[in-house]
Amino acid sequence: MDTFWTLIADARAGVPDPTDCCAVVERATSLLAALPPASIVAAQQVVWDLLADSYRNPLWAAAYVMNGGCSDDGFDYFRGWLLTQGAEVYRAAVADPDSLASLEVVQDAARSGAEFWCEAALSVAWDAHLLATGMKLPEDAFTIRYPELDPDWDFDFDDGEELAARLPRLAALYEV
Repeated sequence: MDTFWTLIADARAGVPDPTDCCAVVERATSLLAALPPASIVAAQQVVWDLLADSYRNPLWAAAYVMNGGCSDDGFDYFRGWLLTQGAEVYRAAVADPDSLASLEVVQDAARSGAEFWCEAALSVAWDAHLLATGMKLPEDAFTIRYPELDPDWDFDFDDGEELAARLPRLAALYEV
């Protein structure tokens, strides 16, 4: 997993605007494609493990607030964006989704209405493998294991009072 986070850090350092998730993904894909195919395949499992680890209602609620709603696919793409923000932001957000309110890019988006999603981040290893080998990733190269969602967070995310109680900084920032 550390190798993946180093890849993301290097990709972020190699683009003019590290908040531009598409540029980070493009750079990460190029860097990953330079590695041996086995390392590329291993990176896909890391991506799915990180997506599974971040599959949590509190983070989904944060995505809902930040994006003005959030479908199942939208939550996947939001977590793709989160991966492009690096290990520190990812870990902080998984531990406390309300911590995202402290990011300048999130504060700017609250004013501008920008949304957070990056579908391309989900296929960084697929694209790198294709670039490096000309072949798709082997279908049996990874497994997906999503945990059960926390029933304590099973409430209507349109309930502004409940969101404000659970994610006070994001709710205040987005005037929920």
